[in-house]
Amino acid sequence: MTLLSRIMTLCMVLMALPASAADIVVIGNSNVPKMDVLTVKKIYTGKFIAVAGVSVKPVAMKPGSQERIRFLKEFLDQDEEKYDAYWTVRRYIGKGTPPVDMDAAADVIRYVLITPGGIGYIDAAELQPGLNVVTRK
Repeated sequence: MTLLSRIMTLCMVLMALPASAADIVVIGNSNVPKMDVLTVKKIYTGKFIAVAGVSVKPVAMKPGSQERIRFLKEFLDQDEEKYDAYWTVRRYIGKGTPPVDMDAAADVIRYVLITPGGIGYIDAAELQPGLNVVTRK
């Protein structure tokens, strides 16, 4: 095998590999202020319902989605099983309900844009001009 054919083969193999995932970003309605990761964690665990006087309304990606798995790991240091168990207990003792699940990033974006206090997370590759990125990790 010549050097050129080896390089060509290597290039084809590399092009066939999936692109690495982009960062997860948390976006908010235009009235939602910038925040740190700890604040995001408290919102998604039901411990904060307002930030800087703004009542927040979080949404999440559907269970099993790569965005949700990465968000739970990177922002909450949990997996789906622990997160679901956490919310099962909180609901049972009357301490709130988990964020509503959305099917796609477009749904999260639409919700955030039209809902005062709306907050959600998406893959950074899904960012659009004009979105309010409140934090990223």
